[in-house]
Amino acid sequence: MEPKEKGYKNVNGISMYYEIYGSGKPLILIHGGGSSILFDFKEIISRLENQFQLIGIDLQNHGMTDHRDIPETFEQDAHDVAAFLKELHIWKASFWGFSNGGNTVMQIACLYPEITEKLIIASSFYKRSGMIDGFFESMADITLESMPEPLKVNFLNLNPDFSKLENLFDKDSQRMQTFQDWDETILTSIQAPALFISGDKDVMKPEHTVEMWRLVPGAQLMILPAGHGSYMMADLEGNTDSGLINLTVNEVVKFLNH
Repeated sequence: MEPKEKGYKNVNGISMYYEIYGSGKPLILIHGGGSSILFDFKEIISRLENQFQLIGIDLQNHGMTDHRDIPETFEQDAHDVAAFLKELHIWKASFWGFSNGGNTVMQIACLYPEITEKLIIASSFYKRSGMIDGFFESMADITLESMPEPLKVNFLNLNPDFSKLENLFDKDSQRMQTFQDWDETILTSIQAPALFISGDKDVMKPEHTVEMWRLVPGAQLMILPAGHGSYMMADLEGNTDSGLINLTVNEVVKFLNH
């Protein structure tokens, strides 16, 4: 599994790292908090690179992309992705966002409807109350020690500067700690076909995913017997449920080709 192209584009004052696999209709892959392209999407890329042009982007402060000293926002990530696609001369694409990446792609659909073909919003949320009980309380006094070890190892493999890992952790946790509920209009204004996915043992309540699905006109919904993302990637213990990932991918392909 080798990218056809990889490199950097200068976007909104930072150098953004990307990788492109396969060819066909563009599908933009947006990773979750603390993560990077292949950590979240390796299994997906290996299954879809012969059907789509898959473009993975490391967002600000993540992976091999530059760091900023300003607080992270999902809106800023949306602006970065939209500006990045202009640099690649891609004027319309579908987006698959996982976890915080799902928040980013909802903002893209809201702020840049003209570039949004279809959306896959995986394990995301729009209200604090949508997360499992105790989630935000546990975020209040979180330290770098509590960051999952595989995410730390992954970051330092891509970017061996420990101060950058600290910056990523601070920016990501600050964004979650200060998260304010979104207005429903962010979801009700989405015009692109959308597919919501989450696990029944995810960090957001299944009811919350259902609530989001109801707000987006004509959206589709898939709740799988899974934890946070284990329907599309290895879990944090490194276990991969290939059958479950195949199921997810089959449904996503149907959705994208419909």
